[in-house]
Amino acid sequence: MLAAPMAGIHITDIESAINWWRERKPSPDGLRACDEVRALAEVYGLMVYYHEAECDEQGMPPAARQAWLDWYASTPDAPCIAICSTSQGDAECKGCGRSFEEVQHWQAYSPAQKRAVWRRITMEARAWRFNRYAERARLASGADHPSPDSFAPAAQKATP
Repeated sequence: MLAAPMAGIHITDIESAINWWRERKPSPDGLRACDEVRALAEVYGLMVYYHEAECDEQGMPPAARQAWLDWYASTPDAPCIAICSTSQGDAECKGCGRSFEEVQHWQAYSPAQKRAVWRRITMEARAWRFNRYAERARLASGADHPSPDSFAPAAQKATP
């Protein structure tokens, strides 16, 4: 069995969380950032200073970790687009790009482990969710193994 991906938070996720918070709680005076941005910026600054691409999920200061988790909750949980080829025996799903083990153990993964998988499949961009079924991926709710009917166009859903 493959081990779960390392629980590290990539610097691009820290950047995304900072920008997400900047949109939600803009600076009232153009000088002072909200507490969440400041907590995440401290982690980000240290990562840049020490040339680190990832920080340990458990080693983050509590305020930064909570700000990151709040951002994470706004992202889709699973990359599933309801075309799972692992159920047909493939080692890697053609639909989402996850390995059989990742699909099977997804619910047990921590947020950082899930984001590591998301980063890998996005960088590889081999899965159908990134090309052949990109529109289907845009409609995906983020649920793991959603019903294929959830991807039907609105006009088809309305007809009995």
